[in-house]
Amino acid sequence: MAKASSFIVNFLRLNPRTVPNPNTQIRNLTIESKETSFIVKEIVKNQKPCEEQLNDSVRQSNLDIVKQVCKITRTVPRWEETLVSHFPSFNFSEPWFFRELLRQQDNVFFSLRFFHWLRSEYEFSPDFDSCNMLFDKLVEAKASKAARNFLQQTGFEPKPGSLERYLRCLCENESVEEAVDVFSTLSEIGHCPSIETWNLALSACLKVGRNDLMWKLYQDMVESGIGVNIDVGTLGCLVQAFCIDGKASKGYKILQQNLADGLVPDTVAFHKLIAAFCKMKDYGRVSQLLHTMIATDRAPNIYTYQEVINGLCKNRKWLEGFRIFNDLKDRGHSPDRVMYTTIIHGLCKIGELREARKLWFEMINKGMVPNEYTYNALLNGLYRAHNLKEAERLYKEMLEKGYGEMTVSYNTMITGLCSHGKTDEAYCLFEEMPRKGVVRDLITFNNLIRGFCVEGKVVESLNLLHELLAQGLQPSASSYTPIIKCLCQAGHIEEAESLLNDMHSQGLEPKDCTRNHLIFGLCKQGHVAEGMERFKEMLENQLKPQKKTLEKLIQSLSESDRLDDSLLVLDFMFRLGYALKTSICHSIVTKFCQRNTHLVESCLSEVLETN
Repeated sequence: MAKASSFIVNFLRLNPRTVPNPNTQIRNLTIESKETSFIVKEIVKNQKPCEEQLNDSVRQSNLDIVKQVCKITRTVPRWEETLVSHFPSFNFSEPWFFRELLRQQDNVFFSLRFFHWLRSEYEFSPDFDSCNMLFDKLVEAKASKAARNFLQQTGFEPKPGSLERYLRCLCENESVEEAVDVFSTLSEIGHCPSIETWNLALSACLKVGRNDLMWKLYQDMVESGIGVNIDVGTLGCLVQAFCIDGKASKGYKILQQNLADGLVPDTVAFHKLIAAFCKMKDYGRVSQLLHTMIATDRAPNIYTYQEVINGLCKNRKWLEGFRIFNDLKDRGHSPDRVMYTTIIHGLCKIGELREARKLWFEMINKGMVPNEYTYNALLNGLYRAHNLKEAERLYKEMLEKGYGEMTVSYNTMITGLCSHGKTDEAYCLFEEMPRKGVVRDLITFNNLIRGFCVEGKVVESLNLLHELLAQGLQPSASSYTPIIKCLCQAGHIEEAESLLNDMHSQGLEPKDCTRNHLIFGLCKQGHVAEGMERFKEMLENQLKPQKKTLEKLIQSLSESDRLDDSLLVLDFMFRLGYALKTSICHSIVTKFCQRNTHLVESCLSEVLETN
């Protein structure tokens, strides 16, 4: 009441009235009290709109500043140096200001930069809502690295929902190790992500080749209780994981178990199983899977058939692949360039150049332009068919299309020329490659080494091997084997064994044929004892010697009067299912007869009866 009276007095002073007549004082006082009450009510009633109008004005002014700051941070390069001077009396550290800036700023990275400026300029300590809002916007922008740095720098702990969205963002960006850590954090705070989030993480692990993490997450998923009854997404991931681990049969089993419950994964899981069984040459399972896809409304598409065709072609079943390719077209599907190239390559491999050329022109008529791989597939077929002129014409066409000067093209040409004994021309192309800026890879060297060795040019082959090593390439067994064979045929056994030792030092395992070449060469040079030792090494390593190697070893042993050893090798040869040449058989019998006819009958009869 005191405040009200004081206000009335002040008001009356500002609004002087005529001095009242004493005779009417009581009457006037009563009237005056009523008027004063009315005035106070009017002023109080008008005061609220004035305050609201003032607040609106301040709010609009602040909003204008926010908009100006947003524009400055977007357009001015080093705004941090001048921003305070533009608004000298304004306090940017007010929490409401930063929240409003987050709402107004379209680009979250500008907001993040402003946030770091606030922290350095004002020792700004943002409130929880501001942090969560900024974090959510970073996640929404798929900026998982920026979001992670934000958490590390501020020590901020987001809401569980925000943390799960961050987890999904990590999975989409394939940061699977960090995603696993976030799963652990969510588990610690008692929040279980949705099954969709789990499946997204499982799928991300598969994409980056981390099956170990996928199985760990699946185990955590089961322990959390959410993975007891798997859904379609989880099933698809499990099937794929089994296929990647080389356990396609387990993937097939879990698929069949869940199909009975009405769970049908997407086509990716079927494709993985089909590819795996094609690799295993289990085409019965492939056929079952194709029928299952049709029966469960997952009708095989162009990519399904492409998996089947690729699997057949990789296993050299070119004609079966070609048959399915034609069936595919008959059913109204349109094979793409990759599939045409695959079949053209396969047909060229089996010498069906005519059919390959038909597909070549069919592809072009459908508007598909051959690429460098299609050209090289047909070029390889022309060389195999000894059609050198047509191969040269096609190569010129490749050059005109801009495909010729590539490693794969040069490799095809070099291989084709070497197969026709034109190693000099092939070597000219080999020397031309660095001048044209074309990289020479291991295949380039190996093809030319093989070509030289076929012609007995062992010195040139060795020079290429040394150049390969000098270039920093890692050789393969195919780099050494042709040279070792060539040296053995020429009788240079020591050099061949030296190369074999080099292979071991490079960590390379010699092919079976490499040991065969060495045994054959040792026997040819009369080093039968060393040949027998190499033969024993092959047996210890469970390697299968070639027929001609065993024949040469038996013949050399009998000629060296090591008849007992020759019988042992003969017995092993028969066990492998090999037949002995008549001439070598006569030679052995003659040798035994010179020693003891009765011994020949007993020993050979025992060998023959055993086998």
